Amino acid sequence: MQTPTMAPEEAYVLRHDDQGIVTLTLNRPSQFNALSQAMIAALQAELEAIAADPAARVVVLAGAGKAFCAGHDLKEMRANCEKAFMQELFRSCGRLMVTLTQIPQPVIARVHGIATAAGCQLVSMCDLAVAAETARFATSGINVGLFCATPAVGLARNLGRKQALEMLLTGDFIDARTAMDQGLVNRVVASEALDAEVSRLARSIVAKSSVAIAMGKQMFYRQLEMGLDAAYQYASEVMACNMMTEDAAEGIDAFVGKRKPEWRGR
Repeated sequence: MQTPTMAPEEAYVLRHDDQGIVTLTLNRPSQFNALSQAMIAALQAELEAIAADPAARVVVLAGAGKAFCAGHDLKEMRANCEKAFMQELFRSCGRLMVTLTQIPQPVIARVHGIATAAGCQLVSMCDLAVAAETARFATSGINVGLFCATPAVGLARNLGRKQALEMLLTGDFIDARTAMDQGLVNRVVASEALDAEVSRLARSIVAKSSVAIAMGKQMFYRQLEMGLDAAYQYASEVMACNMMTEDAAEGIDAFVGKRKPEWRGR
């Protein structure tokens, strides 16, 4: 387990390692894990460290206390109401969201309580999400005169346009089952089963080739921004390169030989 640079009760993000699964816990429970500048910087640093850690296979993003994340820290924003501060805040937040898609490890959001505004954005930018049936989601900035423009980027890439715009224009909450039906989360379980379900999903990924997972995640996000023909050309090249890896050879030989593969990470 990695020791935080600050005492656990003071650290903005807590890290726990368990057999390839790294859990990052947002640690401002009394503020419903609001994304202050310091929280964003701490989470960015942890993700960058994980990206370079070959022992890290899957990331679970969780929240301490009663909520997953209530979005940006509005008190901090009002106390620093200069355009330069706002530009840097949203640039750093955008960089964080993109980093979630760029690190080689899949990231699973473990959602309980509320995930609102930038908290909902966090869920949308994680690769996968598992929610407690009591979780609720909203892009509630519109209720205080602030259209959730940056959360809209993630929502528009998860939900249908009309479902995303309804959330953005009304600020109304949707429940966990609706979030799953609309594509924001993968699975919904009872609150007491949340950790077990997250662990089940994470361990299913850990059991696969880290090389194939990393190549596949990178390919998935890149092809989304391409036209159809270019996407197939790129995907074909990725598959050809993947077939040249030692893990692919081992995996196919193991399948043919009816045995469990021994991944080499190459």
